[in-house]
Order: sequence, then C-alpha cells, then structure tokens
Amino acid sequence: MTATAPSTAISTAIRHDWTLQEARDLFELPFNDLLFRAQSVHREHFDPNEVQVSTLLSIKTGACPEDCKYCPQSGHYNTGLEKEKLLEIEKVVAEAKAAKGKGASRFCMGAAWRSPSKKDMPYVLDMVKQVKSLGLETCMTLGMLKENQAKELADAGLDYYNHNLDTSEKFYSHIITTRTYKDRLDTLDNVRKAGMKVCCGGILGMGEDEDDRVGLLLQLANLPQHPESVPVNMLVKVKGTPMENVEDLDPFDFVRIIAVARIMMPASHVRLSAGRENMNEQMQALCFMAGANSIFYGEKLLTTANPEADADMELFRRLGIRPEQREQCASEEQEEEAITEAVEYEATRHMFYDATRESAAS
Repeated sequence: MTATAPSTAISTAIRHDWTLQEARDLFELPFNDLLFRAQSVHREHFDPNEVQVSTLLSIKTGACPEDCKYCPQSGHYNTGLEKEKLLEIEKVVAEAKAAKGKGASRFCMGAAWRSPSKKDMPYVLDMVKQVKSLGLETCMTLGMLKENQAKELADAGLDYYNHNLDTSEKFYSHIITTRTYKDRLDTLDNVRKAGMKVCCGGILGMGEDEDDRVGLLLQLANLPQHPESVPVNMLVKVKGTPMENVEDLDPFDFVRIIAVARIMMPASHVRLSAGRENMNEQMQALCFMAGANSIFYGEKLLTTANPEADADMELFRRLGIRPEQREQCASEEQEEEAITEAVEYEATRHMFYDATRESAAS
C-alpha cells in the first residue's frame, strides 16, 4: 500500500496568533512539503521571480560598546577591525548614487552605536534627506532609539529602520548582556509609533536549538504588525569573537527557517542576508524557492564578506530572476539598464557592506 502524504492544506492568511506547536509542526514537515507550502504562500503575495535588492553602507565602523558575541564591531573583542569615524555626508550621497546606478532600490546606512548621540543626529538626518532625494528607499540601523529620535528620523523621510532581535528571548542572554530583549522590543515599538517600516530578523547558527529558532519566528510573527523586511542571517564566524568556533549550521535547516518565515509572515520581504558568501548557488536557489525575496549585494555585509554584485546578477539571470523595482523610479528601460550595469559591475568599494546584524544591521 502506498503511504499517504501528510496534509498540505495551505493558508495564506496573515495571522498574529501563531502557537508554539503550530510553528514546531511547520519545522517538522518533510522538506518537499515545507517548500511547496512556502512557495504557494509566496506566490499569493509576491511575484515569484522578483527579488528586492539593497545596498548597505557602513557610515561609522567599529568601537561599539555592546558585547554581541557574534559581532566584529564590538569594542569588547580584538578582531583587527579598523575603527572609523562617521562618514562625511558627501561620501554617503556619492555611494548612494553609485548603488542606484548598479540596480539597488534601497540604500541602507549602518552605524556601530549603542544609540545615536545628540551631536550626530543632525548629520544622520541630513543623510536621510539627501539619499531620499535620489529616489531611493532609505533604511538605517543605529542601535536603540528613543521615541523622539524615531520621530526625527521619520520626519526626515526615513522609510525603514533595522533593529534585529537576533534570537529567541530564551537564548538572548547567551548572546548579549549589555542590553535586554525588552530594549529591542521598545525600539521596534518606537519605530512603529513614528510611522516607519520595520526591518527585523535574526541570526542563525549561534548555538541555538530548534526551539530558539521557533521562538524567534514566533516573536516576529506575533507582533501587532509583521516587519516589512525580515533579514535571516547565517552566522559569519569572525576570528576574535566568542563565536569563532561555533559548529556550522546545517544548510537544510537554514532553508527550513526561510520557508517557515515565509509561511508565518506571508506579506513580508524575507531577506537572505549575512552568510551568503558561504552559500553555494544551489543553496541560494533553494532559499529563493523557499520564499526569500530580498538580498543585499556588495563586497561586504558591514564588515564581513558578501557575494559581489556582478555574481549576484549573473545568478539572477540563470534563475530567471529580476530585481524588484520601485514604481516611481523605474521604467522597463531603466530596469534593463540597471541590470546590464550590474552585470558589468566590478567589485564595489570597501565601504559597501551588507546588512542585517545588530552591529552590522541592528
């Protein structure tokens, strides 16, 4: 007798009441069934052959006072990272123009701060205004935000604020002790109150167990409003950090997490973020099949390696994928021109980084 396949009844409804058991059940589905569900949900909400492309610039690197155990930018660890001051606005705008010319629709700016200082805020706000004037979506990651700081950024025109939860609340104290899980949730709340969109996800492969991965996705999916962007990072092990020798994450487990994130947050962009340098093309293709529809490109992800933009665009061509374009700034001719330029694009300059971690993405 032929075995009966498990039920694959698919719901694409947006929910905020996921239970622990429901999330566990998704993780435990046979791999093919899980990908089928995720792809079906994905097609209900997105063009399956479009991927949103962003570039991140580190506007201030190193000497962060936080002790995130994965992060080379933490001042607590000796990773050999050169510390840099806040970049001049002119340099930021020049890099944003270059990113737009290479096909990016969103420009993200990250600073290794616990939170932005009063003296730095005017410069940060001017950066937002000038990058926004180029027709790009804007995103920043600056650490924790007070309510008034979030309002100032929103008033300047910031579209997205990135502030990752990193992991489950249960595992959180194993990763960072200099701020609490509630601190992170409070920042997300301040961003929402100010009217900005949220970019929030986590990092996988830090020694967490499956329940921690379930817990992270439950926390995100049961927020009053899902993050518009959900960066899913695979730990990049950096020498000098406490996590340089953590056991590698199983690639199939990573793809499962992408798929479960897609099912639980159907209308969010799920971003394939840090760790792509260590993923072969086949793994990345599986992630796109599982519902990932956003990437960062450039040489680095803040301070760690990331596939070069021309390689990304060549993979897009082979898979029949095209960059997602903002309606107000992209005709078909502009889109084709951007793709052509990106394929011809040589390695980006050292300041380009790809985001998603707290210090490397908050």
